[in-house]
Amino acid sequence: MGSVGFLKNSTTICAPVMAESVEEMLKDMKVAKAEGADAVEIRLDCIKGFQPRRDLEILLRNKPLPVITVFRATSEGGQYDADDKSWLDTLQLAKELGSEYIEFELKVASDLIKKGKFNQSSRSKIIVSSYVNAVNSSKEDLSHLVACLQSTGADIIKLVLDAKTIIDAAKIFHLLSHCQVPFIAYSTGERGLISQILGPKFGGFFVYGSIEGQKVPGLPTLSSLRQAYEVECIDPDTKIFGLVSNPVSHSKGPLLHNPTFRHVGYNGIYVPMLVDDLKEFFNTYSSLDFAGFSVGIPYKEAVLDFCDEVHPLAQSIGAVNTIIRRPRDGKLIGYNTDCEASITAIEDALTLGGLRNGSALPSPLNGRLFVLVGAGGAGRALAFGAKSRGARVVVFDINFDRAKSLANDVSGEVHPFEALAGFQPENGAILANATPIGMHPNTTQRIPVAEITLKEYKVVFDAVYNPRKTKLLKDAEAFGAIIVSGVEMFLRQAIGQCNLFTGGEAPEDFMRDIIMKKF
Repeated sequence: MGSVGFLKNSTTICAPVMAESVEEMLKDMKVAKAEGADAVEIRLDCIKGFQPRRDLEILLRNKPLPVITVFRATSEGGQYDADDKSWLDTLQLAKELGSEYIEFELKVASDLIKKGKFNQSSRSKIIVSSYVNAVNSSKEDLSHLVACLQSTGADIIKLVLDAKTIIDAAKIFHLLSHCQVPFIAYSTGERGLISQILGPKFGGFFVYGSIEGQKVPGLPTLSSLRQAYEVECIDPDTKIFGLVSNPVSHSKGPLLHNPTFRHVGYNGIYVPMLVDDLKEFFNTYSSLDFAGFSVGIPYKEAVLDFCDEVHPLAQSIGAVNTIIRRPRDGKLIGYNTDCEASITAIEDALTLGGLRNGSALPSPLNGRLFVLVGAGGAGRALAFGAKSRGARVVVFDINFDRAKSLANDVSGEVHPFEALAGFQPENGAILANATPIGMHPNTTQRIPVAEITLKEYKVVFDAVYNPRKTKLLKDAEAFGAIIVSGVEMFLRQAIGQCNLFTGGEAPEDFMRDIIMKKF
């Protein structure tokens, strides 16, 4: 099926520009436009030696995009120490010179209203904003604050919440969906990222994105908003999926799932979800809008406790990597797509290496020694898959009790993690890494097997997929082993997830093509 388009919403994508000189600010404006911004927010207080008349003339006469002018004094958390008159004169000048939007903070706007100086008769639209700490802000407090913002008569109101957990984003979604005036609202930091991406679903007026190379915590890049997420196509009916993990910044799931949704004409969005507390997360994001989840480190085992039902394979493994919210009753159903993904990737590598004894069963893993490092969720999937194919499983994990438990479950052997460096495998064995060792950004790490023993392994598999070829795989390849990247496992488990997410048949060739181009 070809790509299917959706109606575009009216959300404006805005890039904050905080350069220290007028020249750099103009340059960044042009970059922001090239990367897909609809508007820019210029922070005048960031300009060193700011001269209002001179600098505003240059900025606003040469702006390539509509501008939101922000001038925050030190008393309001900004960087400019100005008296009230010069500060107000600067914003008035910005109006006269054609700034499309002027932002006032609530306290300032309220003071001006009391003094009868809050003049809104201009071509510039007025934004009244408030920046608050989530820790001390209940839903009731925030609703009252929104009412105060609205009472100013501003054209647009803005609320920025200092996020402590991903739960704070839910407060933003609640406020957005109940506000009757143009409203900019988001929570900050990596835990608030979903409030930016999902804002259009709940009625957000602006979405903020950073310029490539100028990363701002909690802001997606402009290019990702346009390309990976296509936020202009998000609407109230868009179903939300995401990776529940900690950490989550390494995830490339959005690069694969979002284009796939669009390709098959499914109205869904896939986002990274940095979760600190599973119970709090599932209690908060319990609506049918949140239709499913991938599950990553370190939650694949713990998440079973939050599923209403668990597929038999996932139950036997004791690990879930995919959750679907059943539409008819909202119950969470847990699955495991890791097991078949990892084992078939290893089997196919052995087959391509000419190591399958004929075209029929048994599996090329049958009878082979399978050395597994890591007994967490991914490790459990590998161990059960290897056992089902007739392999002899040996387990190493830094947590010996966990390794021992897994070894018992698959009738395998267990050894202390410290013994791995001196472990001598039999010729033709399989080595599988199911730990985060070697994952970006710690790419120089490698499983501490003795380097010389790598020549004994026929296949070396690494569940890490970022980078595609880890140091372990490079070293193993140099010794002549067949290597299998975690990218292959990632693709196959994602195909299984896509089937569950959409209820249809995943476009395997399309997804593989994305993997080859972007991973």
